[in-house]
Amino acid sequence: MSIHAQQSPEALERLRAQRRNTTISALVISLLTLVFLGILLALWLLPIFQANEEPVIAYAGDLTKTETPIEKKKVATSQQKPSAPSSSISKVIASSVASPVSIPVPEINVPAHSEDFGNSNDFGEGWGGGTGDGTGGGNSFAQIPADLKSRCSREDRLKRLATYGGTEACEDAVVKGLRWLKATQNANGSWENANSEAMTGLALLAFLGHCETPLSEEFGDCVLRAITFLVDSGMKNKGYLTRNLPATGGVYEHAIATYALAEAFTFCSKIGISPIPNLKETVENGVTIILNGQNSSGGWDYRYDVSSTRGGDVSITGWQIQALKAAKHTGIDFPSIGTVANKALTYLSGRQAASGGFGYTGKPSGGDYHQLTGVGMLAFQMWDKPNASEVRMAAKYISEHSGLDWQTGHGDLYAIYYESQAMMNRGGKEWTDFNAKFRDPLLKNQAANGTWPSTAGGKHGLAGRDGWNEHYRTCLCILMLEVYYRFLPGTAAGGK
Repeated sequence: MSIHAQQSPEALERLRAQRRNTTISALVISLLTLVFLGILLALWLLPIFQANEEPVIAYAGDLTKTETPIEKKKVATSQQKPSAPSSSISKVIASSVASPVSIPVPEINVPAHSEDFGNSNDFGEGWGGGTGDGTGGGNSFAQIPADLKSRCSREDRLKRLATYGGTEACEDAVVKGLRWLKATQNANGSWENANSEAMTGLALLAFLGHCETPLSEEFGDCVLRAITFLVDSGMKNKGYLTRNLPATGGVYEHAIATYALAEAFTFCSKIGISPIPNLKETVENGVTIILNGQNSSGGWDYRYDVSSTRGGDVSITGWQIQALKAAKHTGIDFPSIGTVANKALTYLSGRQAASGGFGYTGKPSGGDYHQLTGVGMLAFQMWDKPNASEVRMAAKYISEHSGLDWQTGHGDLYAIYYESQAMMNRGGKEWTDFNAKFRDPLLKNQAANGTWPSTAGGKHGLAGRDGWNEHYRTCLCILMLEVYYRFLPGTAAGGK
C-alpha cells in the first residue's frame, strides 16, 4: 500500500499566488533594467547629435577687391499675378525651433496710396529740402549669432545695456514703444495711410532691432504681417517697394523697405523659418534697383536718376548704403555690391568739410549744425573703414556740436539717430560723452502711451522735419534706444 500526500486547496492557492508574484517581479526588474540601459545609451549618444554652434556674423565689408559691375537690366518680374501672401504663408511658416505660438496671417488689402511723400518739405533737407528722414543705420547684423534665443533674451539685452551705458529703463521704454506700434498697425500689416512702405519699413526695423521675429510670442504676428505687406507691395510694383517713385520721396521709401526686408530675410534664415513666399525675390529685385540706380557721381538721386546734374545728396545716399549693407549679409550674391559701395564712399568723402561736418549736396561752409555728419560717418564704418580720417573728423565734429533737449528744442532726431549709431561704433570716451547727451532726454520725454512728442522752436528744431508725425518720431526714438544691443563698438578705444 502506498501513501500519497495530498495538498489542501488552500496550500495550492498560496503556491499559485507565490508563482504569480515571482513572475511579476521578474518582469518589473527586466523592464527597469531596459530603461536604465536606454538612459545610459542616450547619454552616450547625445554629444554626437549636438550641433556645433555657428560663428557670429561679422559686420565687415570687403572693399579691397575690384568687382565687375552688374549689367544694367530690367528687374525680372512674374507675369502671373501673385497669390495673396495670406493664402500661402500660412502653409509654409515653420521653424527648426519649437514654438508654442500660432501665427495667424491677415488678408492683405492695399489701400490707395498718397502722393505726398517727398514733396520737398515733408521731411526737410534730404527728403527734398531740409535734413531728411532717418533711422535705420547701424550694423544691425554685427552681433547676430545663428541661434538667436540667447542673443535675444532680456537678460542678454540688460547685460549689454549695462556694459555700454544703457539702463533697464531703456529696455522698458523700447518695449513700451513697440507695444504702441503693435496697437497702431493697420489691418493689412502696414502703418500710416500715406507713405506706407517707408513707415512700415521703419517699424519693422524697430521690431527686428529688438530681435522680434515671426516666431516671437508677443510681436510675431505683427512682424509677419509687416513683412507680408512689403513683399506684396514689391510683387505688385515690378520690384519697387514704393508706389510713389515719380515723387521725390519714392527713392527713400524703396531704400527703407529694402533695408528692412533684407534684415528680415537674414533673421528668418538664421532661426530656421521656412522661406516666406516671394521674400527672397523681393529682396533681390529691391537691391538690384538700388545697384542699377547709382548716379554717375557715386551718390543716389531722386527717381534713381543715374545721370542727373544734381548728382544726388548725402541723405538719399545714406539710405541706399544701409540697404546694400543689409543685402550683403543675406547671403544672396550681388556681384557689384563692393564696387558700388566704394564709389559711394568716394562720393561722400567729397561732401565733407575740413571741420568734419558733412553737407547735403556739397561741402558745407559755416552756417548752422551739419545734420548729415552722422550719415557720412556711419557709412564709412559700415563698409569697413572705422579708422578712416573721415570718421575721426566726423566724430570730433559731433562731439563738439551735437545735443538733445526737448525743453529748448535743441536737437534733430534724424541727425542724432545716425550719430548714436556712429558714435556707438566709435566707442571709447567719444561714445561715453555722446551717450550722456541723448539717453536721458529720450527716457524723460517718452509719453505714457509709448510715443515721443514734438516741440516747437529751438536751435536745431525738434519740430518741423523731426515732428513730421508721431509714428516717425517713435520709430526713430525706439531705434536710438536699441543701439546698445543692435551692435557693439567697432573699436575698443575709439578707433584712433
